[in-house]
Amino acid sequence: MNSTLSNIDYQSPMYLQLREIIRTKIEDGDFPPGTAIPTEHELAKTYGINRLTVRNGIAALVNEGLLKRIQGKGVYVLGEKREQDLETLEGFSQMVRKKNANPSSQILAKSLRPAGHKYGKIFTIDPADQIFYIKRVNYIDREPYSLEEIYIPHAVVPELEDIDLSVFSVYEIYDFYNIDIAYSRQTLDLTQLDQSDARFLDVDSSTPLLLFTNTSYNAAEAVMEYSRSCTRPDKANYKVNFSTKG
Repeated sequence: MNSTLSNIDYQSPMYLQLREIIRTKIEDGDFPPGTAIPTEHELAKTYGINRLTVRNGIAALVNEGLLKRIQGKGVYVLGEKREQDLETLEGFSQMVRKKNANPSSQILAKSLRPAGHKYGKIFTIDPADQIFYIKRVNYIDREPYSLEEIYIPHAVVPELEDIDLSVFSVYEIYDFYNIDIAYSRQTLDLTQLDQSDARFLDVDSSTPLLLFTNTSYNAAEAVMEYSRSCTRPDKANYKVNFSTKG
């Protein structure tokens, strides 16, 4: 960000000018959706204005729905959300909120790594191509629900590297960057975890868990995401609808 005062003309309220500077940087992609903007202190120092003025400018954009303030973390850029049919395809947070419960997640790992042979084959990419690996514990009303591993090709959403996944869900990020998930294929098995992972779900390593393996595709049949979720059966409640023709 330019450290000079050239963007401030002092002819109109400064908080409104700062609001428009931040808006422009969002529109130009300098502040991408899902990432944090500079702190109040940094903005005040950059533009030579006081922090109250900065706070008022940010508050105006929060009220417009362009920014989201997270207590203890900072201020984040929101993307434009599209309407979705939640009855057919939804993420963990969406599913839980529909049940009038509170979802949350703890990120255990987030890294960028080569796809390797296995995931290169799943995503139909070169084994040397980069993929994001995310490991997290999902909670419902603060009770551990599932241990999930998610794999996403770097080319699908490169901005993911700078996005705080404790603030935004993966499906919110897909919305921000217009990534369409057309359909998914899911399998269900039983599994057990070693004790180092089982402890995150407050279960013993001998406890049978539901293993959901999910592969998500876009309309062009390209794989956008691959995930495995180990879910406590005592916390899960699933329904499948069947219909007959004739």
